[in-house]
Amino acid sequence: MSSVQVQATVSGGFFKALLEFAVSLGADRQALLAGANLTPDGFADPDARVPLAAYKALYRTGQALTGEPALALKFPEATRFEQISIVGLICQSADTMGGALKQLNRFSRLVVEVDGVSDGPRFQLTPREDGLWLHDRCAVEDFPELIEAALARFTCEMARHYPEFTFARAVHLTRPRPAHAAEYEPILRAPVTFGAAWNALRIEPSWLTLEIHRPNRYAFGMFNSHADALLISLEASKTTRGRVEALLIPLLHTGELTMDSVARNLGLSRQTLYRRLKAEGVSFDQVVDALRRRMAETYLEKLSVNETAYLVGFSETSAFSRAFKRWTGASPRGRKG
Repeated sequence: MSSVQVQATVSGGFFKALLEFAVSLGADRQALLAGANLTPDGFADPDARVPLAAYKALYRTGQALTGEPALALKFPEATRFEQISIVGLICQSADTMGGALKQLNRFSRLVVEVDGVSDGPRFQLTPREDGLWLHDRCAVEDFPELIEAALARFTCEMARHYPEFTFARAVHLTRPRPAHAAEYEPILRAPVTFGAAWNALRIEPSWLTLEIHRPNRYAFGMFNSHADALLISLEASKTTRGRVEALLIPLLHTGELTMDSVARNLGLSRQTLYRRLKAEGVSFDQVVDALRRRMAETYLEKLSVNETAYLVGFSETSAFSRAFKRWTGASPRGRKG
């Protein structure tokens, strides 16, 4: 069975972040945009998808104008993931690094959509005799900067938030050894092998269970005060529906909303939860559907349609758009005023 081909694009927000970083190093903004063959209108919309070819051209132009061949390594070193992408905030809401990796794989298409990873996660854990490897399965042989920036994002964020933890033990890169090879190990923080068979980090296995500092399961409530108020009111609710909704809000983005797990968290059997909800005139699926609608309307006040779709548990924006039209009779883009 053939795999689904995904058009290679990058988010307008990430394109803008790289643009601003190159400008901060002295590159001319107009020259950068000309090199990428893109106008500001091309990434002004938070839902804009910029062709990966334009992102690649921005890297190449930025390297030339700044005289910095290691731009892909310096970009994650100088920027914080949670400040340039909602995916960073999602990852920070997990309890452990293993949980954050799971969310990163779920939401990574918000940052970049690439070929070669339609049959599984982009960042795959692979145990081998020599240790545990984190393999970037992105297939863009002519754009090694994309992969290097992703692997450097892991090491730089770890060094920023957990400076005492040894995360990477070794780095394998498929690209031939470049002239600026000396720039790699200080940023990737491990010995680097060029011309390898894959792009991967050999990592410390205990990283998966490393607890995240001050995990915020309700991180999404920060996007709108109404969401915080809703959560508080739901937690205080004495109805079974209210208790179910209070449990579901911080889990909507995971897409893992099962009646069995909610019942366990409430200390009830599945059948008892079913009966109690039925007595209140609703089913579990109706509670989930209505909650998704309310939270979607809340998030759309400040977030993009793509971001909102993922935060309320839809893996495809098109499916969210259909659901939103069923709920309201209108397109979610029409709600973005």
